Amino acid sequence: MVNYIWMGMIIIGIVFAAINGRMAELNEAVFDGAKEAVAICIGLISVLVFWLGLMKIAQSAGLLQVLAKLLRPIATRLFPEVPPHHPAMGYILSNMTANLFGLGNAATPMGIKAMEQLKVLNGGRDTASRSMITLLAVNTASITIIPTTVISIRMNYGSVSPTEIVGTTLVATACSTIGAILIDRYFYYRRIRKGRE
Repeated sequence: MVNYIWMGMIIIGIVFAAINGRMAELNEAVFDGAKEAVAICIGLISVLVFWLGLMKIAQSAGLLQVLAKLLRPIATRLFPEVPPHHPAMGYILSNMTANLFGLGNAATPMGIKAMEQLKVLNGGRDTASRSMITLLAVNTASITIIPTTVISIRMNYGSVSPTEIVGTTLVATACSTIGAILIDRYFYYRRIRKGRE
């Protein structure tokens, strides 16, 4: 579905540019955008490699295990259907830890693995379970202590103080996570009430 939306937007843009005689500007924008995308990617790779290396050192030092232990009581309350020592819980904790450090690219594989394990717990059904919906909400809105990706983008564009967004990002992501959990619980309990009626 998303591919159709993107294709529709591209076609509308091309048709609009052709009607208004702005095809030269469209071509220039396409090539400038491609060049800028490559530059951003290279800049992001350097920062992500640094933070992933730091995460590896933290993992070897046992810091991530300590953080996972701190997050485990929260995760077991958010995901009551998941047994505490099930592989899904390990992947969920890894996903939450990576998101805390703003490593969305590193968190994604863990989230996918967690979803696969949650599907196994759900009996292989194609409908999403309560835990799958909760993981999607928490992963999307996740609290971020260090917004690594945004900091690297700000550094690439010559920001005077690329880390000044840390405080506001922490507050904003805390609010979004609380909101996501509240909405998730509201719809879950509403569905239960409807099932009883």
